[in-house]
Amino acid sequence: MALQTRPTAASRGAKRGRKPINRQSLHDYVVTHLRQMIVSGALAPGDKVNVVKLAETLDVSLTPIREGLKVLAGEKLVQLVPNKSARVSPITVEDTMKLFDVIAGIEALAAELTTNRITPAELEKLEALHGEMKEHSANNDTKAYFALNRKIHNLLVEYSGNEILGEIRSQLARRAERVRFLALASNQHRIAAMQDHEDMMDALRQRKADDVHRIWRQHLISSGEETCRILVKTQAIKAAEAAPDAAPPRKDA
Repeated sequence: MALQTRPTAASRGAKRGRKPINRQSLHDYVVTHLRQMIVSGALAPGDKVNVVKLAETLDVSLTPIREGLKVLAGEKLVQLVPNKSARVSPITVEDTMKLFDVIAGIEALAAELTTNRITPAELEKLEALHGEMKEHSANNDTKAYFALNRKIHNLLVEYSGNEILGEIRSQLARRAERVRFLALASNQHRIAAMQDHEDMMDALRQRKADDVHRIWRQHLISSGEETCRILVKTQAIKAAEAAPDAAPPRKDA
């Protein structure tokens, strides 16, 4: 009698009419999905990662889930404890400010290099994205604004032509993504950030590399400071809510 084997994710997908997924594609799919769950907050800081439930949700075996968690541990997005379940890494104010200090230096250098190397076609693309982002900012469409903001930051690094710099920044950006949206969600900060983008684009058009470096570094430092300010406020509120003997909110007379 022939032995029955458990269907693989690829074979199960094929039976359901989906295109089979090879091992590398499956690995990338799982890592991308898990990373997005953490960045979006679907898996919050400190949450225990239920590998069995995730495997069922993604319709894969436990192996690619565990392999994906190892990748995310390398990105400091999850913490792996031997013989215990993984947990989403906590977000601390101190680590966040240190992270933005480094990202600010890296992205400022990338923007400076881009200023000296950018082609007319690349500048035209940035101009178009910048114009769209201004419209979304004026309309308070934070989701669309954030998406374009991220794209502009990514392109300024890509256009630098320095792959090593890009690789380092990419890994750090994944960690910063979890909290960066907090600053951009603040209307007051978004207005100031939009002015930074205006100033950077003006300096970029004039090929003023030093000015671009200075503006972009301060832009990211300010984002880090605003993010930390909001984190402190948010954590204080959560701590007050979690306190068993917390006094009820005071009402102004």
